[in-house]
Amino acid sequence: MLKYSVGLDISAETIHACISGIDAAQKVTVKSSCKIDNTLSGFKHLDQWVSKHYKQKEIPLVVNMEATGVYYENCALFLFKEGYSVSVLLPNKAKKWLQSEGLKSKNDKIDAQGLSKMGAEKALELWQPAAEYYYQLRTLTRQQQSLQEMKTAVNNQLHAEEHGMYKNKMVIKQLNQQIKLMDKQIADLETAIEKHIATDEEVAGKVKNICEIKGLGILTVAVILAETNGFTLFKNAPQLVSYAGYDVIENQSGDHKGKTKISKKGNSRIRRILFMPAFNMVKYSQTPFADLYSRTFKKHGLKMKSYVAIQKKLLVLIYALWKKNAAYDINYKNKHTRELEQALSLGLASAEASIDGLTLK
Repeated sequence: MLKYSVGLDISAETIHACISGIDAAQKVTVKSSCKIDNTLSGFKHLDQWVSKHYKQKEIPLVVNMEATGVYYENCALFLFKEGYSVSVLLPNKAKKWLQSEGLKSKNDKIDAQGLSKMGAEKALELWQPAAEYYYQLRTLTRQQQSLQEMKTAVNNQLHAEEHGMYKNKMVIKQLNQQIKLMDKQIADLETAIEKHIATDEEVAGKVKNICEIKGLGILTVAVILAETNGFTLFKNAPQLVSYAGYDVIENQSGDHKGKTKISKKGNSRIRRILFMPAFNMVKYSQTPFADLYSRTFKKHGLKMKSYVAIQKKLLVLIYALWKKNAAYDINYKNKHTRELEQALSLGLASAEASIDGLTLK
């Protein structure tokens, strides 16, 4: 036996588990399956069950599960604290892999077996829990986004009601009341976000340095920190760019040459929060971002593509300032950032070296 793998299919109430082993001939054999409650007592039973079937302790074992909402978090944290190697996959990644294996039927037991086989055959990236500080920050920023989206929906409904043939005063009054309440809740959340950042002196200092970039607010930086766990798991800028979905993908085969575009297979919340700062930096001619916009727009004539270039540059610059614990200097030369943009457009790991060339305070 070369490796043991435990697959967990997790729902709000239950967990289906399967433990498998892979041998030198790359054959995966199911050792046992079980069903437990998604509770602390269930996690303890899972630990005992794994120990019972994990015969050869010198052989590595990995636990593989999907990121099903928040229902996986308590189990993943328990297993992590118990010393297990835990891997958490995005549901679409696991789904596509299971489909590639020809699994046509689907139920919780089959999914657990599939995840177990996947963990045995592949070298999956290991999971680490978010620090409580960033987890709480993420809760605040996501609630703020949720309220903003609800407010937009209510505003659209109000606009439709006010411009319809026959107006209903009661509905219009209620919609206005909802908007007023959400405005207050959004303001309260933004205040809570600022207070939360201030509770950590080091983080507060770094955020203040980053916000020296004119047009960039605390909320934008807070969302990026919350969604990246304070950049903890990123070794270089290209990893961050890929995580945010700004990595460039090509569509080319033989004589066919499709469009080159960003993947968008990443954290959409980061891309969403960077849109307005990028837009404002062009609107108010902020150097060097407006220069980048002009240069790229002249090249391809697509406004949105140029805004995306600014968003990516902003994200990488925030990352550099955070890592170097330095304040932004508007007078830095463009040489190194241009090199960085070129490297990032090619997805090169050497882009990290270009960050060190940025002239910062």
